[in-house]
Amino acid sequence: MTRLLVLQHLEREGPGLFAQVAEEREISVCTFRLDLGDSLPELFNGDLLLVLGGPMGIRDIGNPNFPWLKKEVDLIKHALNHNVGIIGVCLGAQLLAYAAGGDIEVLLEEGESDKPLAEIGWQTVSSSLCEENNKLKTLLAKSFPVLHWHGDRILLPSTAKLIASSYRCKEQFFQIGSLAYGIQFHVEIGNEMVNKWIQEDKEFISSALGEDGESILKMQQKEFGNKTLKARLEFLNTLFDLII
Repeated sequence: MTRLLVLQHLEREGPGLFAQVAEEREISVCTFRLDLGDSLPELFNGDLLLVLGGPMGIRDIGNPNFPWLKKEVDLIKHALNHNVGIIGVCLGAQLLAYAAGGDIEVLLEEGESDKPLAEIGWQTVSSSLCEENNKLKTLLAKSFPVLHWHGDRILLPSTAKLIASSYRCKEQFFQIGSLAYGIQFHVEIGNEMVNKWIQEDKEFISSALGEDGESILKMQQKEFGNKTLKARLEFLNTLFDLII
């Protein structure tokens, strides 16, 4: 039986719609809370490794507060070398790129080469692929609003294929090999999850959106959260079809 192995780094960033899609496909969902001391799983052929987000990052590898990050990178390398499917989301996408030889850098404000500015809120992504028959390109051919919540951009390794970008950040969705995909944005979220992020990440929000940031995000979530649900589920189902 196929297993979805979820690497979770803090309580508020769970698998969301990934778990829903997996359960609808009768895929077993196994969650590992690395921040709570869970051990990393052993990987088998047919598994799908889902690496979720979190406020820590590549720069924290070696930080004693996050002793599992280095082990997590090693597990991703093992998955890449043994044809185990991988989906990396936000931090997970950064770890995937890093495991394959990439890196990250701070996302800067447009026109200000030295001023950091996170990308937070609902903005569209679009495909940069040229292949006529690519299923993911078809899904992303039209404006596809998604939630962004990150302060770094990914520097892709040479082995990666860029699939989609946003206006502010080029490296939004990419593929490495035949079974690994990195997603910088968040398609997995629900209204309750986003409301929790807004409550618990106030400083990060205000640094990017100012003092009205919470109100802006609540209005955006009300506008786009339910309206994009069907498209986001279609995106995830297509992604599962390509990997499993």
